[in-house]
Amino acid sequence: MQVIFDFLIKIPWWVWLILFLMLVAFRDVFLNRKHTILHNFPVVGHMRYFLESIGPELRQYIVANNREELPFNRRERGWIYASAKNENNYEGFGTDQDIFSTHYIFINNAMLPYKLPADHPNRKNSGLIPCAKVMGQFNKRRRPYRPASIINISAMSFGSLSAKAIESLNLGCKLSGAYHNTGEGGLSSYHQKGADVVFQIGTGYFGTRDGLGNFSMEKLVDLVKNNPQIRAIELKLSQGAKPGKGGVLPAAKISKEISEIRGVPLGKDVLSPSYHTAFEGIEGMVDFIEEIAEATGLPVGIKSAVGQLNDWKKLASIMQEQDRGPDFISIDGGEGGTGAAPPSFADHVSLPWIYAFTDVYKVFQNYKLTDRIVFVAAGKLGFPAKAAMALALGADCINVAREAMMSIGCIQAQSCHTNTCPTGVATQNKWLQAGIDIQDKAMRTNFYFVKFRKELLQISHACGYEHPCQFTTDDVDINLSDKNLAKTLATTFSYHKDEVNFGSVNELLECPHLGGNLNLEMMKLTEDSID
Repeated sequence: MQVIFDFLIKIPWWVWLILFLMLVAFRDVFLNRKHTILHNFPVVGHMRYFLESIGPELRQYIVANNREELPFNRRERGWIYASAKNENNYEGFGTDQDIFSTHYIFINNAMLPYKLPADHPNRKNSGLIPCAKVMGQFNKRRRPYRPASIINISAMSFGSLSAKAIESLNLGCKLSGAYHNTGEGGLSSYHQKGADVVFQIGTGYFGTRDGLGNFSMEKLVDLVKNNPQIRAIELKLSQGAKPGKGGVLPAAKISKEISEIRGVPLGKDVLSPSYHTAFEGIEGMVDFIEEIAEATGLPVGIKSAVGQLNDWKKLASIMQEQDRGPDFISIDGGEGGTGAAPPSFADHVSLPWIYAFTDVYKVFQNYKLTDRIVFVAAGKLGFPAKAAMALALGADCINVAREAMMSIGCIQAQSCHTNTCPTGVATQNKWLQAGIDIQDKAMRTNFYFVKFRKELLQISHACGYEHPCQFTTDDVDINLSDKNLAKTLATTFSYHKDEVNFGSVNELLECPHLGGNLNLEMMKLTEDSID
């Protein structure tokens, strides 16, 4: 054996390389049955697959320009990263946007901006913007809720996001006064770090299901009773990424912790249907909403992507005739995307947010119902100018998902569905999660929200308003047609937003139903550090 070993180590390295390449070539030509390229171009054909595998990274960091990438371009991501790190998020030398492109928006500033009174709370806390409406006020719920922040975190489940990511976001929401939507995966311990919570009920009824997988009102009541931070309940009808499609949670992904949180068995695939089994039809849904509200005392809303409008008209008709129904409505745009989805759904099923929201808003406006509903908007709206546009169209709150993920480190690797997220945000891999410093990422979430609200408020003041709820559909223009003619949102979508009943920010802060457990001193310190 020693003689053989001595002989082998005397063979030059280039001989070993040639032998290795000959073996690869033999495999490619004679044993490969799947790849034509490797058969026809042995050895060198592997370079093609290697370059293809790193193509997204090459385009993201080298090839694409600052405004070219989707779903979020480099300039958008850069603004989020700088805001979250409490760094300079300004840009110099003017915009590099194509301001004559179709759907480009212009915000119409006033000749003289709004002047803050000397005693105005935004003089000390310029990121403080409570919602102008109260969830559950019209329907006289026992525990109405006014969100302390106009910008909040959209539905993302534990399981979809990692434990450390959820905990970071919740702590960040606590610091900034925002609420945190649980997503349909149930209320985990990571959602219980001090922030207000909107508990979402999906078709799988995770966290509120009985042994047979059916909805259990008793479990929901116990959950709300034992967790007073739950301030509202959202009934998920569909989501923008894949409306009308259910999902399967594979047995391999169900840990003991996820099993306990979701109320599902270990060792078995769990089906999340495309439809609800707890009710039938629109009237049944309204009955179900009222039953939940009566049992829990909380405001109850619905979340949906939008396509056909007949059911929305039926819902509005029932609400007008019977004075009951959802307290808030979350409209999710078809461009949404934290959930894994088939490309055919993500690309084509359901309307983009701007078309979806305007269609639904007009339905409820025709039935004179907009004053009793808090409209929540979601769909790539996590930027001040886009939020201003959404509020001008009639939204009352903005929910952000992927933008919030970026604030804690997401780099848009688009591997959320593979459990290999390199930043540990959207994976259950313990090693990849280990890089997340929860306290640091919580503060980054806080800074993102505060800077977002601060800039949105500055835009509002530039337009002559004290609060963003005062934006109207005449305050924003949008480029239209192949001639890129700009028209107001009112002209483009054929309606004027109904006026919101708003007095002053001080009145909102004095509301007994205000959530957020606002630590104004903490927010003041945050603002001082920003300025």
